[in-house]
Amino acid sequence: MKHASVFLAFAGLCCLFAAGPAFAHAHLKSANPADKAIVSTSPMVLTLDFTEGLNLAFSGANLQDASGSLVQQGKAQLSNGDETLTIPLQSALRPGDYTVKWRVLSVDGHKSDGSYSFTVEP
Repeated sequence: MKHASVFLAFAGLCCLFAAGPAFAHAHLKSANPADKAIVSTSPMVLTLDFTEGLNLAFSGANLQDASGSLVQQGKAQLSNGDETLTIPLQSALRPGDYTVKWRVLSVDGHKSDGSYSFTVEP
């Protein structure tokens, strides 16, 4: 009986680890401009790469300047197997600090959000 209990516990753990991808969320893998980057020229687009495909209808990002004002941006698009979120900016950014706040819905239905910042030099 003791061996059966140990076997069942081990089998249950194996199933849990095998099902790991089913519990996954889309995580930010990389971004351009990158987190804490100091760039000398204004980006004209934000590029966020995620670990999973996204649902565009429920995914996006906002760019805020140091005062918290939203920066005008164009319509977001997906590429790279729906794992890359690209957001065009309407105009060049002034020198200063910026924060990107993103929220996404992965194709498997999990929500994720986060933020990062970068600086545009004068």
